[in-house]
Amino acid sequence: MTAKVRNPRKSRNPDLIRGVGKYSRSKMYHKRGLWAIKAKNGGIFPRHDSKPAAENPPQKPPKFYPADDVKKPLVNKRKHNPTKLRKGITPGTVLIVLAGRFKGKRVVFLKQLSSGLLLVTGPFKINGVPLRRVNQSYVIGTSTKVDISGVNVEKFDDKYFAKVEEKKKQKGEGEFFESEKEEKKLLPQEKKDDQKAVDAPLLKSIEAVPDLKTYLGARFSLTSGMKPHELVF
Repeated sequence: MTAKVRNPRKSRNPDLIRGVGKYSRSKMYHKRGLWAIKAKNGGIFPRHDSKPAAENPPQKPPKFYPADDVKKPLVNKRKHNPTKLRKGITPGTVLIVLAGRFKGKRVVFLKQLSSGLLLVTGPFKINGVPLRRVNQSYVIGTSTKVDISGVNVEKFDDKYFAKVEEKKKQKGEGEFFESEKEEKKLLPQEKKDDQKAVDAPLLKSIEAVPDLKTYLGARFSLTSGMKPHELVF
């Protein structure tokens, strides 16, 4: 097959010299047939109505980059898949916390929240662990279980544990140099009542089983000579 030969485009008014055409303006008017188009439309050139503007026209990118770096949030296109709960962890299972403030404490698992975190409690009266959220990656499930059929945990979700932002008061010049003791943040009475409501039926179930209260109150730790991979929880 032979390649097609493209003829270069020729102008109707070739230049004699740069910037000077061969034909005049009036000659080109007749040569292009503009007079026929004008005569056909009553002595005026036809005009086409502009298209109606779209409701949401596409935004053109700016011609220049901004002087300062503008941070744009990344769009997360991933679908949220709920976190799967480990097979050994069921409501009422006693867990051992491996990290955080209550490292080594034994807690009772109540339910899994929508974020995938575990809702646990000590109970608070036994080992000082309040209602809190724990990641299942930082706990060890044991074979010990507690009856939690009488515990109502419907009101507890991730919003319950959200922190309330408080506006900081601006200190004056005198207060800035004075050393004042910071007041400890007191726990709201509502959360104290929620803790008691959850722990009350839980304590009855724990006290009904011999040595279970002592087991939950004891802190888990490893001593020399113990092999973690051989332990049965």
